[in-house]
Amino acid sequence: MTETHVFRADALLAAVRAIVGAAGSSPAEAEAVATNLVEANLRGHDSHGVGMVPRYIDAVLEGGLMLNAHVAVRADSGALLTLDGQSGYGQVIGAEAMALGIERAQRHGVCVVGLAHSHHLGRIGHWAEQCVDAGLVSIHFVNVLARPIVAPFGGRDARLGTNPFCVGIPRPGAEPIVLDFATSKIAQGKTRVAYNRGVPVEPGTIIDNHGDPTTDPRFTVIEPSGALLPFGEHKGAGLALICELLGAALAGGKTGGPVADGRRRVLNSMFSILVDPERLGTAAHLAREMESFVAWTTASPPMAGVDRVKTPGEPERETRAARLAAGIAVDAVSWGEIVAAGVKVGLAARGVQALVR
Repeated sequence: MTETHVFRADALLAAVRAIVGAAGSSPAEAEAVATNLVEANLRGHDSHGVGMVPRYIDAVLEGGLMLNAHVAVRADSGALLTLDGQSGYGQVIGAEAMALGIERAQRHGVCVVGLAHSHHLGRIGHWAEQCVDAGLVSIHFVNVLARPIVAPFGGRDARLGTNPFCVGIPRPGAEPIVLDFATSKIAQGKTRVAYNRGVPVEPGTIIDNHGDPTTDPRFTVIEPSGALLPFGEHKGAGLALICELLGAALAGGKTGGPVADGRRRVLNSMFSILVDPERLGTAAHLAREMESFVAWTTASPPMAGVDRVKTPGEPERETRAARLAAGIAVDAVSWGEIVAAGVKVGLAARGVQALVR
């Protein structure tokens, strides 16, 4: 395993803010990107955290990520919105898209949002949490337009993206339910983290460039490429297909396929359904039934090695509290890549290092 550094959250925030700002982002955009990435690390999703900075900077320099872009409205029929992210930072585009959807859902009781052509939206649970904070239930289907990285069920090479699916449900007086997962066995970024740390992935997670099982994460990070496997075999692959068709095609975005230009961009499109339980007339009923059912399911006797049954979103909140106290671990390879990204946009390496001391 490679060496690991441990940083305070505010120190990492300062370093990422400086790098993104040096690349040309406005102070508000740099703050939004840095806050979102560090929050992903705090919640235990290092795959969507500060390790994405080198890829973002490469995308800026190659022209695949447009700085200081904002969401554009392509069609508006009240409770239906078709939006375009214009290849802008997903941390800005996602927040703006959900803000528009939240306002319409509060006005009409429901809003369906088709968002196309955003750069990487990051952890999709962040957008469900934005809706939850407004008292709304939300459902999100997302496609990933980049080099295909997931094999379809029964296939021997990559044809799909990791295509996340997410649901957020508010709980009055309690922490919300936030279900957020990639339709692959693990997120692609987790294989990058494993590769940088020098550790294998679990058996049954990836296949090599010949379509054979392997535990070496290199086959999803460097050429020759293999593929991640879908979770749940045909079920995960089927949901990934649905995320492609709804998250991209119905939302107005482009579906996946071979990437010929070699650019390291990653574009997301997202199809979101936002519902106001109050306007639906079922808010009180939802709250009662949810608390009853959550209590019933979490009262199940835990298996060996499990402290207790938890709800979706609970492990992330526990991890956040622990990492705020103990710091965020970043492997030396990833940290070196982050410092190098700063150098590419004109920062001195020792200057970046000084920000996290």
